[in-house]
Amino acid sequence: MVIDSGTPTPVHTLFEPICNEQLEKGDLIRVATGTASVLRVRNFFGYDLCSAISTNLKNAELGAYDEKVVTPRIAKLGPAVYDYYLDARLGEAYWQHRDQSNDQRARLLETGDPLDIAVRVLSKAWGGPVEKATIGGEKLFAGMIREINSSARIHFDEIERELPGSLDCSPLVQLAFNCFIDMPREGGEVTVFRRKWLPNDENHRDGYGYSERLVENEPAISIRPEIGDAIFFDPRNYHRVESNRSEGRRITLSFFVGINANGSLMIWS
Repeated sequence: MVIDSGTPTPVHTLFEPICNEQLEKGDLIRVATGTASVLRVRNFFGYDLCSAISTNLKNAELGAYDEKVVTPRIAKLGPAVYDYYLDARLGEAYWQHRDQSNDQRARLLETGDPLDIAVRVLSKAWGGPVEKATIGGEKLFAGMIREINSSARIHFDEIERELPGSLDCSPLVQLAFNCFIDMPREGGEVTVFRRKWLPNDENHRDGYGYSERLVENEPAISIRPEIGDAIFFDPRNYHRVESNRSEGRRITLSFFVGINANGSLMIWS
């Protein structure tokens, strides 16, 4: 089922999507506990703010994930932890890339860093501070700008499986946040499956992702946000991004949100 607009209808017990006009802590908890599939917050960023970011990105130099691993190409501003995590440590190149990316993203708006705006909204809704995750006491990069126009394969994201024990504080729950800066008129949906990783799934590996056959009989929900909307979901569930079906760019501000044992939030990319 695709949820495009209006009030979402129930899909499967304890896997309904939520769509609201503002971010609420209770909705985040429902996604975190698995009693809702996806939370969509309309107009998380205003249209003019998104337009300014998108315009300034045209002059920005974007990098990409390693194209020997991730195809089709996914352009991005900012490092992912697993891009640089070798021999149980992050090399100096990561921290340099972090600082350069923070500076570059902050210049996308005259009024301030888009990440700071997102964090203020999240902090207000949660009722507490939102800190950056750390490794060895050093703050990680958070707030990646990504452009995915040609789909992303079925995959899952889970820091404790990818880099076990790497963070100074291991989260109890991991959520994914994406705010949509630009969207094509058609396509670009996020599809989330009601299915988490199992050891035998490695028999279905397909490059950085997994075969479509792995989830073909699993309940799923597809969300096609509009410009300015934000979504939260549990990235430990298998998920994919559909290809654009019309002209236009699919650009998001993205990061992970960890809920810690003491109830505080931390973010990273």
